[in-house]
Amino acid sequence: MSNKVYLTNEGFLEIEEELNHLKEVKRPEVIKALKDARALGDLSENADYDAARNEQAQVEGRIKELEQLLEKAELIEKRDTDKVGLGTTVKIKYIDDDDDDVEEYRIVGSKEADPSNDKISNESPLAKGVMGHKVGEVCTVESPNGNYHVEIIEIK
Repeated sequence: MSNKVYLTNEGFLEIEEELNHLKEVKRPEVIKALKDARALGDLSENADYDAARNEQAQVEGRIKELEQLLEKAELIEKRDTDKVGLGTTVKIKYIDDDDDDVEEYRIVGSKEADPSNDKISNESPLAKGVMGHKVGEVCTVESPNGNYHVEIIEIK
């Protein structure tokens, strides 16, 4: 399994923003909460101290996770292509559907996937089915619920 994490420029910047927020805002807030809780005295029965330690662990864990993501990140270069690939936006039509539904998806890395905003992971069945194909081609998508077919209408 690859250690690479595929990210668009936008996804990379979002992760950097979250990391900076955690380091510059959340971490100092947690440190202050720990100091305030310590000032209350006995740490063995200090719920504020326990809560601050738990929050510190979460913040530090997330910082480490984001730093590792950025270390492994490989930016998806937006390139002009006539084939569906990472970073492209593809408009597809479901062939097996009587409604002739047309939908548009941007293919991104798994860490950036957000299906509610039409960003699908390159590891998803739909992305795997259409990647490498051209406009006008009909592709078979192998999904856990059975295979279906889509036609590529447009690639951006």
